[in-house]
Amino acid sequence: MSIFKTTRRVAYSLVAAVAATFTTQAQADGHTIDLSGKTVEWIIPFSETGGSAKWANFYAPLLSEALPGQPTVVVKFMPGAGSTKGANFFQEQKFEDSEGTMIFGSSGSTQFPFLLGDPRVKYNYADWNVVLASGTGGVAYLPPDLAGKMNGLDASPLQGEDFIYGSQGATRLDLVPLLAWEMLGLNVEPVFGIKGRGDGRLMFERGEANIDYQTSSSFLKGVTPLVEAGTAVPMMSWGALDDAGNIVRDPTFPDMPTFKEVCEATAGCETSGEKWDAWKAFFIAGFPAQKMVFLPNGASEAAIATYTEAFEAVKARADFAEISSGRLGKYPQMTGAEAQGALKSGTEVPQAAKDFVVGWLEERYGVTLN
Repeated sequence: MSIFKTTRRVAYSLVAAVAATFTTQAQADGHTIDLSGKTVEWIIPFSETGGSAKWANFYAPLLSEALPGQPTVVVKFMPGAGSTKGANFFQEQKFEDSEGTMIFGSSGSTQFPFLLGDPRVKYNYADWNVVLASGTGGVAYLPPDLAGKMNGLDASPLQGEDFIYGSQGATRLDLVPLLAWEMLGLNVEPVFGIKGRGDGRLMFERGEANIDYQTSSSFLKGVTPLVEAGTAVPMMSWGALDDAGNIVRDPTFPDMPTFKEVCEATAGCETSGEKWDAWKAFFIAGFPAQKMVFLPNGASEAAIATYTEAFEAVKARADFAEISSGRLGKYPQMTGAEAQGALKSGTEVPQAAKDFVVGWLEERYGVTLN
């Protein structure tokens, strides 16, 4: 054990030395900004109980170590209006006012209102500067008594049950599970207005809801103990994308069936047609590029380079794969051109998919976006 610890310390020291050398040279070239003695405020537009909180709290101390000058990175929660409150606040910020000391953490629940033209949206992703994009997954789960009624992957025995689900809102990332459950023929009534997915999990724990879903980071930390205690049973993951764009099993949950598999096994659920195409389009927009870090409007090239290089240094840590898999799951953590590509996929969907979802939201939940 002592040899392992010594080896790991040496590896950490080497990574730190390389990162320090790289940073010093970059500063000398004028390509980064020095944040010595500064406090970086990381705005998260959700409550402190959800997946975005866990994601930001995981990265914050690592980012602090990697940034030039090792500033303090403080996560500030600004929930409200399904994350549009915090996003609208960030839109108003100018880089020259913060001098690189404010960043923003977006989620699929921030991207979807933007995609759908929600009138509360006053922000524009084109004005922001992405420096990290994190993929993730999602898992739906049930109480043991209801999970036991499924016939293998066939969810049709659940079609006569009444379900309650704690939701942030139908135009948020929650539209992915809501549409999936409807496609399976389940009668799920959402209770709208919760501030974060962690609040939905708490409703499930208290018996106020009997179906729920969490993003991977929240499932790993908050729901796995419930599974181990026998009070929750995974139903399915949303899946992941392979290089050809096909939905395959989530690498974090390889033994868990995907929604596509459950749909194929359930009478009346189709994995083709406009409803499936719409679900898949919003799944792609919401999960493979589910969380992103931005600098505000007007950020300098030096600031963008500083944060990009810092996140690259975090990913290069010898222990990153080990510590991230247990907290975030096994998903791409993207910087540079990859992050730009993720931003594009997360903020664009085919018009046909958008039209279907807008119509579905109005018909099913009375939400009018036009």
